[in-house]
Amino acid sequence: MAVEFDWTDAEEIGIQLQEKYPEIEPYSVRFTDLHKYVTGLPGFVGDPAKSNEGILEAIQAAWNEEYEDAK
Repeated sequence: MAVEFDWTDAEEIGIQLQEKYPEIEPYSVRFTDLHKYVTGLPGFVGDPAKSNEGILEAIQAAWNEEYEDAK
């Protein structure tokens, strides 16, 4: 069974995004696209309407950290 996570799990989401989209530079992604990427991840159980700019910024930063570590 996949790990379940919500909007508040930015670090886990960052890991998941890096695994699914290793070729994408996180800071090049618009928030509208980031929202789609997150809500489409297996195991994501958050309410799509509960995100905001601050949450998406935290996710993007966590994803970028994973991206930089993978280089």
